[in-house]
Amino acid sequence: MQCALTPETTTERGEVWALSVLWSGGIRHLAERDVRGRGALGVGELLEPGEVELVSGQAYTAPTVAAFYSSEGLDGLSAASHAWLRSGRNVPPRPLTLNVWEAVYFDHDLDTLTRLADRAAAVGVERFVLDDGWFGSRRDDTSGLGDWTVSAEAWPTGLAPLADHVHGLGMQFGLWFEGEMVNPDSDLYRAHPDWILQVPGRLPPLARQQWVLNLVLLEAFQHVLESVSALVAEHSIDYLKWDHNRFLTDAAFAGMPAAREQTLAIYRLFDELKARHPGLEIESCASGGGRVDLGMVFHADRFWTSDQNDPLERQQIQRWTSLVIPPEMLGSHIGPTTSHTTGRTHGIQLRAVTALFGHAGIEWNLLEATEAELEALTAWTAFYREHRALLHGGRVVRVEHPDPGAVVHGVVAHDASKALFSYVQVTPAPGTSPAAFRLPGLDPAARYRVRAHEFAPAEAIQKVAPGWMDGVEATGATLDRVGLRPPILRPEQALLVVVERL
Repeated sequence: MQCALTPETTTERGEVWALSVLWSGGIRHLAERDVRGRGALGVGELLEPGEVELVSGQAYTAPTVAAFYSSEGLDGLSAASHAWLRSGRNVPPRPLTLNVWEAVYFDHDLDTLTRLADRAAAVGVERFVLDDGWFGSRRDDTSGLGDWTVSAEAWPTGLAPLADHVHGLGMQFGLWFEGEMVNPDSDLYRAHPDWILQVPGRLPPLARQQWVLNLVLLEAFQHVLESVSALVAEHSIDYLKWDHNRFLTDAAFAGMPAAREQTLAIYRLFDELKARHPGLEIESCASGGGRVDLGMVFHADRFWTSDQNDPLERQQIQRWTSLVIPPEMLGSHIGPTTSHTTGRTHGIQLRAVTALFGHAGIEWNLLEATEAELEALTAWTAFYREHRALLHGGRVVRVEHPDPGAVVHGVVAHDASKALFSYVQVTPAPGTSPAAFRLPGLDPAARYRVRAHEFAPAEAIQKVAPGWMDGVEATGATLDRVGLRPPILRPEQALLVVVERL
């Protein structure tokens, strides 16, 4: 999204104008002033030379552009976008998801995954997703893409035992695909080397050991559609995690640029899969967090916000991805105790509070979790289910705070009856008395009960916590104008604040 702000604009006040194109392909942005000093924003599809050729009587339909205006700062922009994207949708409650990628990677073993499913169900998980590595020769990321048949090596008895076990535990079953790609070391490429998206006469450069499959070609499109559809039907698959792990290069077909048609093809593919299998949901996961846009939002049900599960990194990732996309469409998972991407170690409180504000899930080998961690997780999943309607239907607020090392945000019910706020101390608090944080968006005249909620204790320097943490009553005006003083938290700690109108 492209935004223009007045100098005084903040998250809560000031004017914002914004444009976004409903498109997942090439996009062109424009921001300029003319000779008279008048500013202008522009956005539209980026077409390569010759990508669209029209003869007499033909027409080209450009992607739709969404225009936004807010007089209530960036949060007002979010409110408008979220309301628009939520309108007319009958979305069931977002199931708490466990994805096994960071738990097992390519090491697929029925016994291990069955025990992992048992533990997931025990703590309150509602959807179990088997990630990359279940098909063809896919024992690592160098081979097998395009061969959407269950690996006899990894799964000698097929996927049915795991899928049936997951469904028997009352959870949904999901499966990973990267249907737009193909490895050179694959049966599909050996059989159909001409199915690559390429300029005639040369192969495009490899990226991540893969090429892009030309879905503009009907035969390739049908191969992916029928292969995926058959597996969905055979195993009653509820959910597809659909990855797209490289850029388009030399995106051409029959001597003409084809990025536009490739984009339209993936829209058609998702729409056809969902039409064939009512209730099927699809997650758009592109390079660990790409292709999150207002084009794909009408064809997919969830976005994987980022492969970065470190809760510190997630503070800004989730804060600004939710500027346009509602939090219920953005995957937010509790990762391992020690992050696989940064190597930083964090307790369950910070990870749980961070993952709560989105479509919550877990991406962690629960077989390695301690009893205390499992107890905290069980409490967290119950809290998520209890507050899911608020988290996924309220107004998102981003609170500005005088300490640059603190991140504050929340979600407030539209009738201002309740709210949840997160306070994260990213870096050490300056001084011996941290600045109070405000809780905006409440009814100024109403009285509220405010308390801190812990899944596990947050580490603080001071010995006696502020009295409000055990519960205090205050008006909405007081909470907005005066706020609450946090305890002196150690770095990389989080508070969760629950607010309920009396």
